[in-house]
Amino acid sequence: MEPDSLPTEVILTHPRQSLGKVQLDWTPQPGNYLDFEGKTYAVLERRHRYQFKSGRYRLNNIAIYVQSAKRPAEKTLVEGRWVIGDATCCYNAHSEIIRCAVNPEGPCESCRFYEKLEVRS
Repeated sequence: MEPDSLPTEVILTHPRQSLGKVQLDWTPQPGNYLDFEGKTYAVLERRHRYQFKSGRYRLNNIAIYVQSAKRPAEKTLVEGRWVIGDATCCYNAHSEIIRCAVNPEGPCESCRFYEKLEVRS
């Protein structure tokens, strides 16, 4: 195992099943997308698994819980992180996982519910 790679188990949330294991050189966060065996998945949750060895706990592997997803075409950078959709809309969830409540599938462009977010000073 390379020092910068993380042994990671990929687990589908519904139906609950392990899709397999992969070595990653990046830390998967909820809201990230992962291409695995020709399909794209959204990372919903990450769990660390530790092993007690030589009197201390060491990170043994990581489990990520995913669901099948399409990579969003619309993303906005908000305070250093990418969110789905147009963050200038008052209905935008400012989330890496869900766009908004009124039009979760999108697109934001041409959405009939779009309302500009009022900035308060």
